Amino acid sequence: MPPSSKTTSGLDQNLAAALAYVLGALSGVVFLLVEPENRYVRFHAFQSTFTFLAVAVLLLIVMGLPFIGWLLWVPSFLAVTALWAFLMFKALNGQWYKLPFIGEWAEQQLK
Repeated sequence: MPPSSKTTSGLDQNLAAALAYVLGALSGVVFLLVEPENRYVRFHAFQSTFTFLAVAVLLLIVMGLPFIGWLLWVPSFLAVTALWAFLMFKALNGQWYKLPFIGEWAEQQLK
């Protein structure tokens, strides 16, 4: 767990990392722009951006499926909401939690 420290915005890094997930890809991009130094916040901002852009594309594809797409909408929405809450919880608690594939990609962006 990274030590708690302030960010460029003056927020605690755990809070800033969790806030990077609040509005999905949008808040991820915002924190990438306002936080140039803190690796913990930037990791979560990258992961948020990549995850929720991918989710948006997948949900659009699912919604485009005749009939079955609308049946899958509710379970998909619930799964995405659970993932969103889980990622915010992990970030707020100072955990560098990496999703499969996307987490690795997000971490590579820090180098």
